[in-house]
Amino acid sequence: MDRLILDLDLNKCCACGACAIACMDQNDIDTSAETPLRYVFTVENAEKETVRYFSLACMHCNDAPCVMACPIGCFSQDETTGLTVYDNENCIGCHACSLACPYGAVSYTAEGKMQKCDGCAARVHHGLEPACVRICTVNALSLAVKRVP
Repeated sequence: MDRLILDLDLNKCCACGACAIACMDQNDIDTSAETPLRYVFTVENAEKETVRYFSLACMHCNDAPCVMACPIGCFSQDETTGLTVYDNENCIGCHACSLACPYGAVSYTAEGKMQKCDGCAARVHHGLEPACVRICTVNALSLAVKRVP
């Protein structure tokens, strides 16, 4: 099966943060009340000889733990793209998905409903790139097709 994967080239990322801002804009995230869906990190080794930058959001896992953990079934794998999408209308705010996610990608709205990066699934379905990929001026982020077992 082919899946779409948001891929990051660590050799290109310059930690400009444009991807995080594009994500906030696309998803109408009010950072005074909500947690952003994408973060940019700077990581140095102990000797400060090597610096790496990471733009991180939901990894859209093949066997996504959040899908399995949600007792209400708010998460699913999009059949067309393979992206992990959600519908938080029935979310009970139990945080099971957040506890299951190894990447800390699930956050909560002011109303206590979960939210996470959905890979801009609506944009992708209309033939557009996710907002973070579209805005990345150094082409560090891409939407790649990967074959999964």
